Amino acid sequence: MIESVFSGMARAIIHNSDYRTLDEAKTAIDRYFGERNEHYRLHPRRAGDKIWRKERGPAAFPQANNCKDPYYR
Repeated sequence: MIESVFSGMARAIIHNSDYRTLDEAKTAIDRYFGERNEHYRLHPRRAGDKIWRKERGPAAFPQANNCKDPYYR
């Protein structure tokens, strides 16, 4: 679920952007989450049945996709 939110944000805000400053980009990201949260606050529903077990392929998390800082903690 979280990955779908971030990939939607990346497509909508980051990849198709022409922001002049970092602050403009941060404002757009904050606005995106605010609008998304407000929509789901007004129209609550469970997302599980829409996304679970409908992956394009088997779920796999290779170490190469780990973006965590190895020096964190």
